[in-house]
Amino acid sequence: MPLQPGSDPQSADPAVKRQNASLRALHETALGLLDKIDTEELLETIIERAADLAGTAHGYIYLLSPEAQVMEMRVGKGLFAGHLGLTVRKGQGMGGTVWQTESPQLVSDYRSWPGRLHDPSLDRLRCIVGIPLKSDHQVQGVIGLAHVEPGRQFDEEDITVLERFAALALLALEKATLYSTVTRELAERKKAEARIRESERLYRSFLESSPDPIVVYNMQGIATYINPAFEQTFGQSRHELLGKQIDFVPEECWPETKAAIDRMLSGGKITMFETKRLAKNGQVLDVQISSTLFKGQNGRPTGNIVTLRDISDRKRAEEALQQYHDQLEELVQERTAELADANRRLKQQIEERKRAEAALRAQSDHLEEVNTALRVLLKKREEDKREMQENVLSSVKELVAPYLMRLKRGRLEPHQQTLIEILQSNLDNIISPFISRLSSRYLNFTPAEIRVANLIKEGKTNKEIAELLLISKNTVLFHRHHIRTKLGLKNKKINLRTHLLSYEE
Repeated sequence: MPLQPGSDPQSADPAVKRQNASLRALHETALGLLDKIDTEELLETIIERAADLAGTAHGYIYLLSPEAQVMEMRVGKGLFAGHLGLTVRKGQGMGGTVWQTESPQLVSDYRSWPGRLHDPSLDRLRCIVGIPLKSDHQVQGVIGLAHVEPGRQFDEEDITVLERFAALALLALEKATLYSTVTRELAERKKAEARIRESERLYRSFLESSPDPIVVYNMQGIATYINPAFEQTFGQSRHELLGKQIDFVPEECWPETKAAIDRMLSGGKITMFETKRLAKNGQVLDVQISSTLFKGQNGRPTGNIVTLRDISDRKRAEEALQQYHDQLEELVQERTAELADANRRLKQQIEERKRAEAALRAQSDHLEEVNTALRVLLKKREEDKREMQENVLSSVKELVAPYLMRLKRGRLEPHQQTLIEILQSNLDNIISPFISRLSSRYLNFTPAEIRVANLIKEGKTNKEIAELLLISKNTVLFHRHHIRTKLGLKNKKINLRTHLLSYEE
């Protein structure tokens, strides 16, 4: 309400005083905020000034995340100082409710408010107000202020002042964000320019040190760069060529060169294209060309870079190699004819050898048959010899030895005893070839034991031996026991048949 003329300023309406004080505070705040360019420092200043305007020591600021999925508490004061990093979604707590409604919210008693966050550390909160930081498009953040003293409340005037302050604060934040973005973009641009300069330096260093001639043309065919290798190979300096079209294509090579250029201009690449180029002294060089277009920032071709390689030495080497190859071909043909003749003679020799081998094979087959027959005869002879030995030994043992023993036991005169001993000696000499492969213990067998031992060697069982010799099985076992005893096999785990067969080896 305006003052009446002559009235005392001290008696003015308190609401007017409060409004004037708020406006002065906003003006001072605006000036203070607009000077801040660091975002974190600005947020600290905003919450300090907002708390001063609202007359409280407790407040916070939420800012929208880059993904716009949640709001995060970026700065806190008083009771909210320990909640930095707290996030809320739309409709969650005071910050989420302001974000959802996009309008100021006032809660008289936070403890009983249904939309409160269920955090025991917030139970001290009483009256709380939330003011949106709203741009033309969306809510960018929320300023929250609170009282913890019972009975203290925010009124409509506080909300109005805070809304005006929020508008100023958002302008300052946008200014700081813009400044930060511009600063970051400038820094990135400087880095990019430095990388470009470094790339240019590296590429130029590469071009300058390349052993192959390199020339860069614009789209009009004007040379804009040539490297030292080009000057050295073609004998022309840079000041003679730069800014001009280089005339070093022989007349006969123009059709193929033009076709290659047309192919490159249509999007293709020239790779390892072999042709000829003229040096300043008139020498014709064999070269291998690779070329490709390069584009400007607008994506359109601005020129092409051509790499040439002098392959004259290689071409001369290839020609010499081809001549040598042709000479080798002639030698090969001559050698082939000689080899064909030698091969023909060799085939004749092979045929003759095959016939000789066939004759030898037939003779060998015949000899093999004869050898087989001889082996059969020898085996039969050995069997007959073995059978004869056994018969002779058996006959001597059964027909002669018993009578000699009886004569020895009789009363003989000395000369008769001498004759008997001579007879025994001569008889032993006669049969000694037959017993050379038998143990002397074998001669101690009785005739019955000899017959049983022979049948055991043939693999007959006790039952089969009893049937063959017309004796009982017990008698066979009796003879087997005596045979093992005489051979020293008693109480030994040695097969009797195997042991008897070993005397024939």
